[in-house]
Amino acid sequence: MQLVVGDKCLGMLEAVVAQLREMKLKQAARKAEDGMEETLTYCGFPSGHWTRIRTNNVIARLNREIRRRTRVVGAFPDGNSALMLVCAQLRYVAGTQWGNKKYMNMKHLLAALEKAGLDG
Repeated sequence: MQLVVGDKCLGMLEAVVAQLREMKLKQAARKAEDGMEETLTYCGFPSGHWTRIRTNNVIARLNREIRRRTRVVGAFPDGNSALMLVCAQLRYVAGTQWGNKKYMNMKHLLAALEKAGLDG
């Protein structure tokens, strides 16, 4: 499914690219321009989903929890013991409510798909 990015979002990103060029940051401008469509893909979804799609708070929270637990241990005797601790944390998350938490309300997306006639 290809999503159409809003003209407003594209206009804003094009303004950023122009500003980068004015600042003589050609490589940064080229990089932003090359990834423009991919970066703004989230704009094609319902606006209620935007912050959930463009951020990865779930992953950041998991990384913070793993970092907190590994700092408590301090020094690991070998790489396998660190890996075992991380795997144990991932198993815990997958097996509890924390891992089953719904991150997005998919009703809006399903309604948009039905409206577009893309319901599979």
